[in-house]
Amino acid sequence: MAYPELPPKNPVASQLVTGMRKSKDGRRGSTKASRVTKRGVKAAMSPRGIRGMAVEAAWLSTHIAMYPLGWAEEKAREEIDRHNLEGLPPVQRGLLIGDVEAAGTPIILIHGVVDNKSVFTVLRRGLRKRGFGRIVGLNYSPLTDDIRQIAQRLSDLIEQVVKETGYERVHVIGHSMGGLVGRYYAQVMNGDRRVHTLVTLGTPHQGTHPARLVPHPVSRQMRPASDLVDDFAAPAPGCRTRFLAIWSDLDVMIIPKRNAQIVHPDLNARNVFVRGVGHMSLPVDGRIVHEICATLAHLGHDGRIVAAGTTSIASSTGKVTNVPDQRSDSQTGRHTQPAGSIRASGLARNAAEGV
Repeated sequence: MAYPELPPKNPVASQLVTGMRKSKDGRRGSTKASRVTKRGVKAAMSPRGIRGMAVEAAWLSTHIAMYPLGWAEEKAREEIDRHNLEGLPPVQRGLLIGDVEAAGTPIILIHGVVDNKSVFTVLRRGLRKRGFGRIVGLNYSPLTDDIRQIAQRLSDLIEQVVKETGYERVHVIGHSMGGLVGRYYAQVMNGDRRVHTLVTLGTPHQGTHPARLVPHPVSRQMRPASDLVDDFAAPAPGCRTRFLAIWSDLDVMIIPKRNAQIVHPDLNARNVFVRGVGHMSLPVDGRIVHEICATLAHLGHDGRIVAAGTTSIASSTGKVTNVPDQRSDSQTGRHTQPAGSIRASGLARNAAEGV
């Protein structure tokens, strides 16, 4: 049986259909970008966003004044090694009595691009008040070092700290690019044997689009789909380091915002969202300082909770939570949710739309 021959395709019509499809896809992308932009503007123009921008401006001015002091070198061994509790405030005394190892575990601070350890002035003070006695800052120059080279310097510093203090493991806190340095050491260079917990603040774990605007080798490493981002996406079975990634809706340096989260099937990571905090204000926000101090003070070797009210990192791979206000119920001791905090469903929607 002979079938009728189909008429030849009209190339003009085919091109028209293809063009219509591309136009439709372009409109979808434009609509998505528009939604993300509107959401970002809404966050910035909200009362919490306006306060956050004011704090960001005030802290930036203060930080510029303190910047020269941040280049002073420091030794890993602090002078406050103690064998008694005389003269210590109640909070420090409580940490030493409750967990001597937690109080003595060294903490390494790593700053971001074009910055130094002075950005951690408030966080350092908060950690000391909580009872942590050994806090060391790593300074570097992104003009001469790339992220892998800085990670090697971090490795050398940690080995020095281990030798001087006698502690086999340390905590690392990284702001912005500093978080990438800490993660590269812990995940890619097998530094998980030394790093107990890595805390990142506004770190572009999956890259950030503003890095495309700067023609510099370090900036290229922080772009989405860079070779460094590919290294982070590689399998990391058995990684013992616990990760705490803190990100904000007002961080203009991370686009899209969700790229500041750690999403990896092999890593024990908890992603904590906070509203109304700018990029430079992340290390000085009271809620964030409280979250970091509570996490480092109450986690055991394996990430389990050793005190009531602390969230375990060991059982929260890729989990997203919100930073609560520091208000608490006087009867139950439970933290209350801050006004305007997004729920898990809202956070999932924001992530889907590129926030």
